Amino acid sequence: MLDTLSDFYLQQEEPQRSCLFALRSIILNLDNDVSETMKYGMPCFCYRQKMFCYLWTDKKTNEPYILMVEGKYLDYPELEQGERSRMKILRVDPSEDLPVETIELILNHALDLYKNGTIKIKN
Repeated sequence: MLDTLSDFYLQQEEPQRSCLFALRSIILNLDNDVSETMKYGMPCFCYRQKMFCYLWTDKKTNEPYILMVEGKYLDYPELEQGERSRMKILRVDPSEDLPVETIELILNHALDLYKNGTIKIKN
């Protein structure tokens, strides 16, 4: 599994690779109960084994984004719903400085949904 995850990041071109590594670090540092695995060919981050968010790149623009699994509960102008009913994405420009405060704010709000029981998790 670790090799598959490493391959995903290492196969990306710059500046996407550095951006994805930075996003990965931000997500993994949110909470000790956040872990990383691979699902559907992309890095998936779980909170206590419950899917929380994914990292991916847009097929058209090649820009990275964070896909929030329970995005329907999050109301931030930076998040895009698109045609999705449940999920929302946060696009990130890899050639710009990351909006770390905004990213952490949204991710922490999403994590709170799991911690406060809005999203049910197995104990």
